[in-house]
Amino acid sequence: MADKSRPGKHEAPESEQKGFLADLFAPVAGFGVTFGTMFRKVETEEYPEQKRPTQLRFHGRHQLNRHPDGLEKCVGCELCAWACPADAILVEGAGNDDATGQRFSPGERYGRVYQINYLRCIFCGLCIEACPTRALTMTNEYELADDNRAGLIFTKDQLLAPLQSGMLPAPHPMVAGMEERDYYQGKVTGATDAQREWVDEHRGDDTEASDQAAQAGAAEGRTA
Repeated sequence: MADKSRPGKHEAPESEQKGFLADLFAPVAGFGVTFGTMFRKVETEEYPEQKRPTQLRFHGRHQLNRHPDGLEKCVGCELCAWACPADAILVEGAGNDDATGQRFSPGERYGRVYQINYLRCIFCGLCIEACPTRALTMTNEYELADDNRAGLIFTKDQLLAPLQSGMLPAPHPMVAGMEERDYYQGKVTGATDAQREWVDEHRGDDTEASDQAAQAGAAEGRTA
């Protein structure tokens, strides 16, 4: 009795038949991927004419923040520089001096020199986590291309947040009766008349320019 499970003389094994069909339709299967993508929505972005908004927690260019009266939040502790794995941050702290009116922050020290080298920065955000005063945050700005290497080393004046309404540019005294912890507890809501009088007396020429900068910064914040 013949074994029906074995192929006959003229009958090809099932595996050989499947192999033949696979070889026959292989070119068509390759084009199937192409045909499948032809009818999908085009994801091309017309940049820079049309810019897609970034996510809320996007890691973009850094920003040095201010207190509501205009004093800087950075206290020059250099923890951000120590935390940076790419060695992209340079900070040099200096002491505030009330005797000469050189007070830039509510703390004992401030960041006299602050630089971020965007040729090295990998936008990991570890510097943000290391900052104890929330002085350093990351914005949604990502357009940092330049044809000059020196132009990608941002200095303190480029990183400082713009003046908002109610702020005065440092240096100037702290709010009378307030301590450093009061600033971080949110008890300071803006510059006082006494601070404005001090600025008018010591930097009268800068008062009008600072007011214009504050108005421009407020307008920029509304349009952002």
